Amino acid sequence: MSTNAPNLPSVPARGGISWPATLPFVALHVMTLGVIWVGWSPAALLVCLALYWVRMFAITGFYHRYLSHRTYKTSRWFQFLFAVLGNSSTQKGPLWWAAHHRHHHQYSDEDEDVHSPTKRGFLYSHVGWIFDRRNTPTRMRLIPDLAKYPELRVLNRFDVLVPILLAVCCFGLGVLLEATAPSLGTSGMQMLVWGYFISTVVLAHSTFTINSLSHLIGKRRFETTDTSRNNLALALLTMGEGWHNNHHFYPTSTRQGFYWWEIDATYYGLYILSKLGLIWDLKRVPAHILEQGRLAGEERAEAAA
Repeated sequence: MSTNAPNLPSVPARGGISWPATLPFVALHVMTLGVIWVGWSPAALLVCLALYWVRMFAITGFYHRYLSHRTYKTSRWFQFLFAVLGNSSTQKGPLWWAAHHRHHHQYSDEDEDVHSPTKRGFLYSHVGWIFDRRNTPTRMRLIPDLAKYPELRVLNRFDVLVPILLAVCCFGLGVLLEATAPSLGTSGMQMLVWGYFISTVVLAHSTFTINSLSHLIGKRRFETTDTSRNNLALALLTMGEGWHNNHHFYPTSTRQGFYWWEIDATYYGLYILSKLGLIWDLKRVPAHILEQGRLAGEERAEAAA
């Protein structure tokens, strides 16, 4: 979409393509075509799904709700462990991710928002912004609380190492299973394609729907200055991130599904971790906000009647 379109009068010009970011992402998608040759097996599919959900939890529960919004506390060693797990998602380093998300909340659906579908269109907000050269650097000024940790800075700088290690492990698992349990019908290449490439690509686009579709499709319980919406389907796909309007109205809550009927699998996982003593001080949704949301729902129901 051209930035000269009538509805985009003041959106800053794009900065050109960052090939170091674009080529690996394209290669990930191309490698999924390997499924044509390697086929599938229940074992490979199971690993694919497991890595999808585990890494989705790391992105939503740690990259987002901890690093970006600090909605709970944890120890330094668990912070690093979760950062490594989040990094395995192949969505760049923890500092880069958190800084860009904080920037998004500062300027949500304004001209400075790097992935607003109302300003730059669906495709750019979904994935195109990642390839923009202006978005390649980590906005360190937005994350002084995180940049003080040298281990996070190193992980952020060499953000390709963990994904490469995961890919190698997937291949190695397939080789091991082929040798020790041939009845499973898997192999090194099959496990690499399903366990790493397919799982990573599906994980990426599922995550990206919160930048794009969650500002276009769904219901708005709270009046916010942006177009954020709640969407059950996206909440199920992303373990609770689809309650996006809730989140934008009160982003410091650990829980994004504010009410019991709003399924938020990431919160359930974080709650279990808190009971194990691995994280603590989970921030709750204030009672007055819950009441405000209930009243808004009643008003909508009356208006629709």
